[in-house]
Amino acid sequence: MPPEGFHEVRRHIRRNPRPRGKKLGGWTIAGIVAFVWLWGQLFGFGSSDSGAETNKPASTPSVSASSSR
Repeated sequence: MPPEGFHEVRRHIRRNPRPRGKKLGGWTIAGIVAFVWLWGQLFGFGSSDSGAETNKPASTPSVSASSSR
């Protein structure tokens, strides 16, 4: 008879499995982070009532205006 906390499997004594809570693995966490980042890229996190014009910077010319000749 195996001691307390052990069981016998094919004439070998093995330790009983310990009860474990579900843990998030590294790949699961990386997948959640990637999903949130992708969601932010595609749909954004802002509220729907704010206009898109408020988020755009003021348009400035890429070349300075030349003086009149």
